[in-house]
Amino acid sequence: MRNKVYIETYGCQMNVADTELVMGILKKNGYEITKDADNANVVLLNTCSVRENAEQRIYGRLGNFKNMKNSKPELVVGILGCMAERLRQDLVEDKKIVDVVVGPDEYRHLPELIDAAFNGGKGIGVRLSRTETYDDIIPYREDGLQAWISVMRGCDKFCTFCVVPFTRGRERSRFLGSVVDEVRQLSMRGFREVTMLGQNVNSYKDNENDFADLLAAAAQVDRRMRIRFTTSHPQDLSDKLLYTIAEHPNVCNYIHLPVQSGSDRILRLMNRTYNIEQYLGLIEKAKKIIPGVSFSTDIISGFPTETYEDHVMTLDVMREVRYDGAYMFKYSPREGTKAYKMEDDVSEEIKTKRLQEIIELQQQISFEKNRELIEMEEIVLVEGKSRKSDEFLTGRTDTNKVVIIPSHENIKEGSYVKVKINRATSATLFGEFVDFVYPDENKIALTA
Repeated sequence: MRNKVYIETYGCQMNVADTELVMGILKKNGYEITKDADNANVVLLNTCSVRENAEQRIYGRLGNFKNMKNSKPELVVGILGCMAERLRQDLVEDKKIVDVVVGPDEYRHLPELIDAAFNGGKGIGVRLSRTETYDDIIPYREDGLQAWISVMRGCDKFCTFCVVPFTRGRERSRFLGSVVDEVRQLSMRGFREVTMLGQNVNSYKDNENDFADLLAAAAQVDRRMRIRFTTSHPQDLSDKLLYTIAEHPNVCNYIHLPVQSGSDRILRLMNRTYNIEQYLGLIEKAKKIIPGVSFSTDIISGFPTETYEDHVMTLDVMREVRYDGAYMFKYSPREGTKAYKMEDDVSEEIKTKRLQEIIELQQQISFEKNRELIEMEEIVLVEGKSRKSDEFLTGRTDTNKVVIIPSHENIKEGSYVKVKINRATSATLFGEFVDFVYPDENKIALTA
């Protein structure tokens, strides 16, 4: 009988991509993937330790699996990913909940580590690698419209708040040809959008090829396939990359460019390697080179020693850039980082208050920017039915804005349609169908 494995994924898109990688490895080794934990004899949690609440959720979920293991002793429970090394002692030796602990560079060995657990041992593999890119592994993906491709692993920036260099290791990139081949395979399967992933994706390097070269090569595979990428570090956002985005119509006019703080003093403490003047210069340059480009960002509230004046500087940057969206967090110390040794001297109450001001300002800006699109036409990739009602379809613009339109039997999942925007909230655009972008894909014309 085949072993059945159930995997839950926590954290960012890179963890989603890693889960697909793990499923590819396990399926090649005879495992069956199941979506029902009760039906599995191997349960794996792919973890994230970037934010504190992610770890708290993992501990809560492990409590559920410990109860399941009490009634099903042969069940193998495993932890994958970023939390693996840091929590190995606690989860394996102290609490004795977990049988398998595998870090992000040891997934190749997962089948043999699971076998060790089935035979009564502990499967531990947490060493980091300077060379592992899984270039030859084909991820397991169900059919769909969107796919995420890891083009590089690790990070060399060592921001003082970030645990990634310690949990995912140093930067190393995949071969350009293997990434382009993966894009080609996805195109042949009918995928309509791929997102290139890396902790700092613009530092990608394959011999003489940089990230702009990879983006251009991927964009030429299929002009009807959208290409996105995340995450960018301002230090590596080159002019060449900006011109490449502008040159290729299927590379989305959307850049996620974390600022983290509007204060130069805080940025130095974070080891972010740029100041606000340089950051704003990049934004201005991108707006000139890429007409209609949109930006999102990351902002941390309450970093050690942050004053009210520092906080106001962050609000000022938000007003100047006018981001389309933002991921906004309270600072939480991560063990092993340089910031962990700093005094976490901003109270929880002040962090919460400042974060709320940041959120409210961003919602206001997002609403104003979305309202500017009313009466405008946008090209939308239809992703499927709206979560709230089957009478509506949902999709996204190339600037990553969610759009809701009335449903119709001739508009299919994966269709590109022109939509006239007639209403907006801070998070969503609403509109009416105008035309198909590729009429040959939709032979039946819409009728009133």
